[in-house]
Parts: sequence; structure tokens; C-alpha cells
Amino acid sequence: MSMMEEFKTFALKGNVMDLAVGVIIGGAFGKIVDSLVQDIIMPIVGKIFGGLDFANYYFPLNSQAAGLTLVEAKKAGAVLAYGNFITIALNFVILAFIIFQMVRMINKLRGAVPPAPAADPENIVLLREIRDSLKK
Repeated sequence: MSMMEEFKTFALKGNVMDLAVGVIIGGAFGKIVDSLVQDIIMPIVGKIFGGLDFANYYFPLNSQAAGLTLVEAKKAGAVLAYGNFITIALNFVILAFIIFQMVRMINKLRGAVPPAPAADPENIVLLREIRDSLKK
């Protein structure tokens, strides 16, 4: 089998195609969640914390002047942009929660998997073996 035929067989398997579709949808869904966090949630959080743009919270690591925006402070030197990190962490938490809810819903739609029958106690097994040997 040539390498091209082997690659074609691999690429056309169902799992690979499902993964490709999942990555594409996940990328688009990530943009939706990012927009939700950046455009809706973080402005509300910023308003609660004094009306400032939460993404502009940082600690200057050089001698930057106070009151600069994050972009201006980065041009002046190194900064520790904790506001941006908090925004991205919140984005991750929301995305993880939504994925958890989706998996939970799919598991409910699949139905409860019946539990495996419990193994018989050892004495019951032994009694059955005795019964079967007496029948012979």
C-alpha cells in the first residue's frame, strides 16, 4: 500500500472527520465565548470595580508613569498584565462550564447505562456447582 493510499484511508476514517468537525466548531464557539466575555461580562465586572477597563489592570515592572493604558505601558517597558490574564481565565471557566453542560446533556440523551449485574457470592456459586455435579 502506497503512502498516499494509506493517508487516504486514515483521513477518511470517521474519527478523523469527527475530530476535524469538532475542531472547526470549537474554534467558532471559542470566538463566541470570547466575545461574550470581552463585550458583555468584563464591562459589567469593570463597572463593579470602579468603571475601569478591566483588561487595562497591570503592575508596571519598569518605571512607567501611572495612569497609562496597557498598550502605552507595554511600549514604555515590561508590565504584569493581570487584568488580561483574569479575562482569559474567566473565558476558560465559562467555556469549560458550557462544555461540561453539553457532555452532561449528551449523557442524559443517551440514557442511563444499566449497571452490570452483581457477581454472585462465592457460597452461591459453590452450591450451584454441587447441584450440577449431583445431577450428573
